[in-house]
Amino acid sequence: MNRLTPEQLAAGVQDLPSLPAVVMELLSSIEQEDIDISVLAKKVSYDQALTAKTLRLANSSTYGLQVKVTTIQQAITFLGFQTTRNLITAAAITGCFPSGRCEGFHDKAFWRHSIATAACARALARRMRFNQDIAFTAGLLHDIGRLVLVTGHPDAYAQVVAWHAQHGGDWQDAEQAVLGIDHVDAGVALADHWNFSSTMRQAIAYHHAPDIHGAGFLATIVHVANAIVHALDLAGEDNELVPRVSSVAWDAMGLNEEAYLHLFRETELQFGEMSTILMA
Repeated sequence: MNRLTPEQLAAGVQDLPSLPAVVMELLSSIEQEDIDISVLAKKVSYDQALTAKTLRLANSSTYGLQVKVTTIQQAITFLGFQTTRNLITAAAITGCFPSGRCEGFHDKAFWRHSIATAACARALARRMRFNQDIAFTAGLLHDIGRLVLVTGHPDAYAQVVAWHAQHGGDWQDAEQAVLGIDHVDAGVALADHWNFSSTMRQAIAYHHAPDIHGAGFLATIVHVANAIVHALDLAGEDNELVPRVSSVAWDAMGLNEEAYLHLFRETELQFGEMSTILMA
């Protein structure tokens, strides 16, 4: 067993690759509106790869623009600041972590699940009249703690993967059995390190436990989106199981069977295009 101490977890977080400074700024200010948009556009434009991926997302059918945007400033003009900030963050984070470092861990499957959860959370948020862009980002980041563990402690996490293959169950069970901590702990540590907003931090901390007092409605949305995406098997992992779903969280959505069927279809369509762009 490879029990990780809080100090080892913190050290692993410190050693993670750095995001572009402008993305760090966006993540720490996701609930703020008083940012100089022209300065933001200029900062992002310095990173050509980030700009290109962001603009591909902005021009995708998901956002239904009638004109083709060719600059970050145009994207902000036509999509709004929050949505563009959301796309920049997604483009940066999906390309931030190294792949292939942990035996048995399927990086592409991880990102497929994360992108699909983001798409589903966004669609759910629209129905709940909740901020769609914050929901998208929370869906994308909900399991980011797994990448913290995979990147910082690949040999130890390979034992988690082996334990999970032998015993089944939730990933949290496997992580706790082998490491003594789980991806929620690691995700919260990363949220602190990267100065995420308190809302985003709560969504990561409670997406498996939305019934806990103070978890917040964003955690409820992500919890349900996560379960839906597992049920749809969009990650393409072998023997994928649907996690336990809180009946309170499910009922809080207030959707009937027809609405859920529309939601499933919308998630699948948006996931297809977004994953193609973000995983290119």
